[in-house]
Amino acid sequence: MSESATTKAVGVVDTAKKVKKPYPFWLGGVAATIAASITHPLDLTKVRLQASGDKRMIQSIKKTVRTAGVRGLFDGISGTWMRQMSYSLCRFWAYDESKKIVGAGKNAPAWKLALAGSMAGGIAGFVGNPAEIIMVRLQGDFAKPPEKRLNYKNCFDGLFRMVREEGVSSLARGVGPNVFRAILMNASQLASYDYFKAELLKTPYFDDNIYVHFTASFAAGTVATTVCSPADVLKSRIMNASGPGSNSTIAVIRQSLKSEGPMFMFKGWLPAWSRLQPTTILIFLTLEQLKNITDWVRGDR
Repeated sequence: MSESATTKAVGVVDTAKKVKKPYPFWLGGVAATIAASITHPLDLTKVRLQASGDKRMIQSIKKTVRTAGVRGLFDGISGTWMRQMSYSLCRFWAYDESKKIVGAGKNAPAWKLALAGSMAGGIAGFVGNPAEIIMVRLQGDFAKPPEKRLNYKNCFDGLFRMVREEGVSSLARGVGPNVFRAILMNASQLASYDYFKAELLKTPYFDDNIYVHFTASFAAGTVATTVCSPADVLKSRIMNASGPGSNSTIAVIRQSLKSEGPMFMFKGWLPAWSRLQPTTILIFLTLEQLKNITDWVRGDR
């Protein structure tokens, strides 16, 4: 083989190496499950603040430990796992697919990323709604008086009992606020992470490493908490209700405005930020590392 032919052959091989295969669709779900398992106590506290009469984050945590022990901080973790492996798995997959549809490449404008995130959120919010209900109920159960508790054994027991006791339609309880929140979350969290990461990489101060991943995810977590707070509060209050006729979004808004004023929409912002911020950071840091491991296993690095 001539030197020219050899050079061309090497060039073809090098080009082939540069074109990476798509990452497994489930990587996002696994990353989110790992992150949510670590931050579960904060998520539990956020839900109980939103759905109960607890006033402060630290007081709520102390109350949980006093009544159920340290183990109580992980009440409902099976619901969290079910939610992440349905909702989060779906949203990361749908986000990647939506970016292809809207033509959001590496340096896409913010509006295209937000559009892709909104599309993914709408799909994932609908698919993950049953698991979302179970997660919220499992987390909020021990904050209720004993006579009002649902006492689900785990996420699967809760799912079967909901269908048996409340009908199949109960799986759609709060689906409107949940889908709306999912749209806001993905448009603000996933899209802003990609946007901030791309902008940071344009500067001479950052390379594609853990530092840029951390900075972009920190910014994304703050944006997402603020944007999603109103829908998050409504979703928790509606899903945590179990009586007939108690799932009306309008009824919940009216009652909350009457008793607490408009700032009820940001109730639990601090614990929500305290939970979402490390969760967002952990999700993206874990996801980036899972991608690196995938590249290493494939021999792409």
